Amino acid sequence: MTARVRSLSLGFAILRLLASSGAQSLTEVARALQLNPSSCLNLLRTLVDEGAVDFEGRRKTYRLADDWAATDVFGTGKAQTLIERMQPLMTHAAKNASATIGLWQVVPGQRVRLISHAECDAMLRIQLAEGQRQPLGSGAIGRALAAAQGLDDGEIARRFAEVKWQKVVRLRDYIAEVRIAQTCGYAVDDGAAFAGVCSVAVALPHLIPSFCLSASLFSGSRSADEVKNIGLALLDIKRAMMES
Repeated sequence: MTARVRSLSLGFAILRLLASSGAQSLTEVARALQLNPSSCLNLLRTLVDEGAVDFEGRRKTYRLADDWAATDVFGTGKAQTLIERMQPLMTHAAKNASATIGLWQVVPGQRVRLISHAECDAMLRIQLAEGQRQPLGSGAIGRALAAAQGLDDGEIARRFAEVKWQKVVRLRDYIAEVRIAQTCGYAVDDGAAFAGVCSVAVALPHLIPSFCLSASLFSGSRSADEVKNIGLALLDIKRAMMES
């Protein structure tokens, strides 16, 4: 297998980050990609010299150059189109399930970022903030993505190890839950990633870059059958998107 050129890979990771998140400072880029600031600065300067990135001196931020942004090579426009198409479906599902529905996008730095959400009208409900991020392997989203991507046990273990779990989760149980999600189409996390929160997730692997739908509700507030029905409702949204 051909070895990856790390600096080239990191350069593309920076471009994807700027495409998805907009203008970023050196510190923000380095933190998102877990890079040494000095190495990150050298990469950014190279991208500026090549015309792929513009540096805004007054704000000391970097952004994707206009020519690169116009091509939508990293799917930013696709994400916005997806939000517009899915929002009515998400709103309907949130109302029916009395849950908060989220749409997440895989972004550089082995993270997922919330790009849209819909809340129910219940007085007590889970609140999400668009733009929030979490590790790629975290919660029901991590299990659903791993299942859809067909990851082997080694890669699942690597993602699992990067998560700060709220309660003890055994790797073998996590892997088993990923395999279950491959069969039923949705994944569940009950309070392991976020204390007091049960989440259900369905990956959208037919879209590039990768996206995932989630439903968030309070732990213990639903029966097993009700949680299953929420998973099936998310699968209905996925099917509607694939057929449209």
